[in-house]
Amino acid sequence: MNRLILLLLFSWGSIAWAQELNCKVSIIKEASLEVNSTELEIFKELELVLTELMNNTQWTKDQFKTEERINCNIQLQINKIPTAGTYSGALQVQATRPVFNSNYNTLLFNYRDEDLIFAYSRNTLVTYTPNQFRDNLSSIMAYYAYFILGMDYDSFSKKGGSKYFNECQQIVSNAQSSGAPGWKSSEQGKRNRFWLVDNVLQAAFEPLRDCNFGYHRQGLDVMYDDKVKGKKALYEALNKLTPVVQIRPNSPNVVNYLLCKRDELKKILSDSEAKEKTDFVTLLKRLDPSNSSKYQEILE
Repeated sequence: MNRLILLLLFSWGSIAWAQELNCKVSIIKEASLEVNSTELEIFKELELVLTELMNNTQWTKDQFKTEERINCNIQLQINKIPTAGTYSGALQVQATRPVFNSNYNTLLFNYRDEDLIFAYSRNTLVTYTPNQFRDNLSSIMAYYAYFILGMDYDSFSKKGGSKYFNECQQIVSNAQSSGAPGWKSSEQGKRNRFWLVDNVLQAAFEPLRDCNFGYHRQGLDVMYDDKVKGKKALYEALNKLTPVVQIRPNSPNVVNYLLCKRDELKKILSDSEAKEKTDFVTLLKRLDPSNSSKYQEILE
């Protein structure tokens, strides 16, 4: 059963077709960065331009009802203005997903991209053209639009987001010759746009995608009807990450996925018996040892 059929079961109402994303874009400046009134006006204009790009571009061939759109937030933090019209900083991307039979939205994706650099001048049109690199800003925004779609679709059906992750990989390929940071495998470390999607599409990371599906469809989505069954499915889903961690410890994909779920699991397990809490905490510490102290809070 695909994403849209499932969402039709999640909610009922009059048909009003819309695009896929309900994205809030905001631009902030680093506190110590001095900017003039013109720059502030440009930031406000760019917020509107990027909101238009994300929310009014048709990213898929599926039709979404207004209430089915994927809620997401993208914040551009401007740290430097190297030259007039050129900006650099970081990008924070978050996306949520509704949980069946509830008014609760679970955090699906939460990622900080430190490789933000782009050029923009007033009244510039920012658009995305498939299979073509126009500029770094539109490519970055399109990349995260597709990555959000991939994560969302994967959470509704097994590997349902593959074609959107493939779109991300194509954007990476098209941007290779741009010289902009974040697009190449050879850059220092393995925490950039290249590796984020490359990891997802590698066979070694299939258990992470299976976890995404099991955690949401077989875990959270059944919690309303059967909380015991739902919690069991959550544990089984998370346990699927074990082989990924053994092969790729501290991969940004796994670390960021668990970051999304940490506070949520604390709330879900608040009424669990001590043994169930201990089982979850033991597993989570093994999957993400650098954040062991955070998972210990589940037992308190």
